[in-house]
Amino acid sequence: MLIGAAGLIGGDVGLGSATARADPIPKRGGTLRLVLATESANLVPIDNTFGTTGVIGPKVNEGLLTYDAAFRPVPQLASAWSEAEDGLSITFQLRPAVKWHDGRDFTAADVAFSILTLKAVHPRGRATFANVQDVETPNPHTAILRLSRPAPYLLRAFAASESPIVPKHLYEGRDIGSNPANAAPIGTGPFVFKEWVKGSHVILDRNPDYWDAPKPYLDRIIVRFIPDANARAAALAAGEIDLGGDTPVPRSDIASLSAHPALEITSDGYAYLGNHSQLVLNLDNPILAKRAVRQAIAHAIDLRAVLNVAWYGQGVIAPSPISPALKEFHNPAVKAYPFDPKRAASLLDEAGHPIRNGRRFGVRILHNPFSEGNGRVAAYLRQALAPLGIEATVQNLDFAGFVKAVYTDRAFDFDVDNLSNTFDPTLGVQRVYWSKNFKPGLGFSNGSHYANAEVDALLEQAAVENDPAKRRAAFFRFQEIAQEDLPVINLIAYDAYTVARKHVRNHTVTIDGVRSNFADVYLDRN
Repeated sequence: MLIGAAGLIGGDVGLGSATARADPIPKRGGTLRLVLATESANLVPIDNTFGTTGVIGPKVNEGLLTYDAAFRPVPQLASAWSEAEDGLSITFQLRPAVKWHDGRDFTAADVAFSILTLKAVHPRGRATFANVQDVETPNPHTAILRLSRPAPYLLRAFAASESPIVPKHLYEGRDIGSNPANAAPIGTGPFVFKEWVKGSHVILDRNPDYWDAPKPYLDRIIVRFIPDANARAAALAAGEIDLGGDTPVPRSDIASLSAHPALEITSDGYAYLGNHSQLVLNLDNPILAKRAVRQAIAHAIDLRAVLNVAWYGQGVIAPSPISPALKEFHNPAVKAYPFDPKRAASLLDEAGHPIRNGRRFGVRILHNPFSEGNGRVAAYLRQALAPLGIEATVQNLDFAGFVKAVYTDRAFDFDVDNLSNTFDPTLGVQRVYWSKNFKPGLGFSNGSHYANAEVDALLEQAAVENDPAKRRAAFFRFQEIAQEDLPVINLIAYDAYTVARKHVRNHTVTIDGVRSNFADVYLDRN
């Protein structure tokens, strides 16, 4: 919902849709100054779910589809599509005469290569495309996904931020993660990569040969990296930045900035992402491998305090792996562990970790710097665990260091993270709990190293079940087991906001908001 000069009403109730201000005739020209908090190792989300790549990548490398605010699929690189009645194939008709930015033709071979690459190396793609056996290309403008079993969620998985299409001729035969095209991307999108000055900015220029003429309307996008939230807020208020997503300002400033005459704030455009805050526990730590210890930690956490202190009340308590936002699959019977420090202490004693000299054991808490709320959660945990004799050390790392420490080196005990539910549990939730998705070096996957055969079976059943009632039942049972085992302590489904100067129009016209391709964005500087 849009929040304008009238401010926040009842927390985050807005005044209308984020697109209600758009003029009927877009204006051409100008430079959009977009701000991001973090800078990742590359710019294309082909093998990662990094926040940076999810925002920048779709402007260059598009997807087969995009989705409107009601989650209806809208053509992008695919002009039409159809699903077989038996659920075992999806056929995409591709746009003709589309060119890569280097002048090569875009064809079905690029689609086939990208889908199979996502299946092999993408943290969510490993589950998303698990049932894709092959991608047939009977002609240059037709791609047919052949499935071993139905995938009832699959048609929602083709947005650019989730499943980007990359040029086969630049990626085939090369290591995906270290490919130079990740840092200087070549796409089909409305914007062409110009330069990346590490630690400073990325420049994207208008694609004059874009297939959807006369779009795009902007001449240029400059993406600036500003790690400090207060500095981002000041830049937006002063007019030095035009747009920022993923709550670019301190959450404490949301209400006051909503009254700024030149700014608007919206919470629209995040349904595709499904924001969720979790505490991931490293089960390779022998202490945390004990379920009683994990349950003790859950009893030591006051989720109401986490919501109010870390997220300024901007969200809801969400103790189950599947967020309440996914109403169809959320199990309301799964409740949070009651805040009970005495019970926590008793469980720790029973688990063989009594207090000796004022201390039980120590833990390292890492937090994803993509969201400032994670740092506040880490600080809260350190204070909450201290009375129990758990000595917590908070390690503050940049984004690249954080990803490496957690998912490659596994040098952590607690990880405060944002493992988005996305739009379907098979895509956003399964990756966190599925034993087959534990793969050191694969970011935002099964970081806890959790393995439960029944959970695996339930998740795999839900991934292929076309009967909605049976699929729901499998997810319900999964949530019950996960909440008992607690490899991950789920915390909050938090709201996210986009802050924009009011002259920026059409920045949120799809369900993925700032993660769209920005072909429709224009500047109205009357």
